Amino acid sequence: MHGHLPVVHEMSERPEGFVAPDLRPTGLTLLPQEVAEGVYALMANEPPKDNNGLIVGEDAALVVDSGVTPAVGRQIQELAAGLTDKPVRYLANTTYHGDHTFGNVAFGSDVTLFSSRLNKAAMTDLEAEKRMRAESMYGDGALDEVVTWRRPDVVFDRFCEIDLGGRVVQLWHLGPGNGSGDTLVHVPDAKVTFTGNFVMPAGVPPMMLIGDPLGYARTLRTMQALIDVDTLVPGHAFLGPAEPGISGLISYLEHLAAAVSRGKDDGVPLRELYELPMWGVHPSPSAPERFHEQLRSLHRLNILLAYRWLDGVRTKAA
Repeated sequence: MHGHLPVVHEMSERPEGFVAPDLRPTGLTLLPQEVAEGVYALMANEPPKDNNGLIVGEDAALVVDSGVTPAVGRQIQELAAGLTDKPVRYLANTTYHGDHTFGNVAFGSDVTLFSSRLNKAAMTDLEAEKRMRAESMYGDGALDEVVTWRRPDVVFDRFCEIDLGGRVVQLWHLGPGNGSGDTLVHVPDAKVTFTGNFVMPAGVPPMMLIGDPLGYARTLRTMQALIDVDTLVPGHAFLGPAEPGISGLISYLEHLAAAVSRGKDDGVPLRELYELPMWGVHPSPSAPERFHEQLRSLHRLNILLAYRWLDGVRTKAA
């Protein structure tokens, strides 16, 4: 069945000089921020390493993503035990990427793992996924600890709800974005959404890893129409307000698609397209230079992947 699902895996090509986000677990500490009563953003002390989440109800708790190694998964559970006496009964994966899922195996069989059907369908080749994440390890051997990949127990196509007792958590899959199976973890009573790689607050461009900027923008518009959210907790970088984050990303993606398409039609070399402006992305001048370098690198990656996506679209149209 999974072979017939529309899974689109991450493109592996990178622009020359690409600076991969540093996702090494070495030195990682998760710092809890209570963004609403019983809703915790577990924020990495060294962005852009992975953030996680904890949502607590009257009867049980749910963890959002499990980290890049089983050791990180254990760290998350220890942190959760210090924040609540409610048992962690549920784990939700926002994406199939290993930095969000390799820690799944640290959770016992009494914890039910949820994600979209497309995310589970993408979790078939552990060694290939480890190779993809290796670029963000910078020589750290932490992925040697990853020998099995726990896949979701429960999948859904578009929407499901989990009752934690006095609090319902919604899981949404709205369409293609960073990947083909992005899962949003939404807490309606708190108007908080854990977004994984799908959308961040204003000022940080996405990693558009399947190269479809227009499909991504459509999915974001669907999010605006269906989900009442005030606060975004992304899988990387900083938490913040949903707006202007969502609208800003839509504008960025649509400008990107139009500019790359025009440049391609006009025969502009790809290396020159890399200098296209980062529409609407205005990081603080006080941010470290490495952060600015990271944003420029992500932007060039998005240009490359949009360019390759247009190659495929035009080949099919012909």
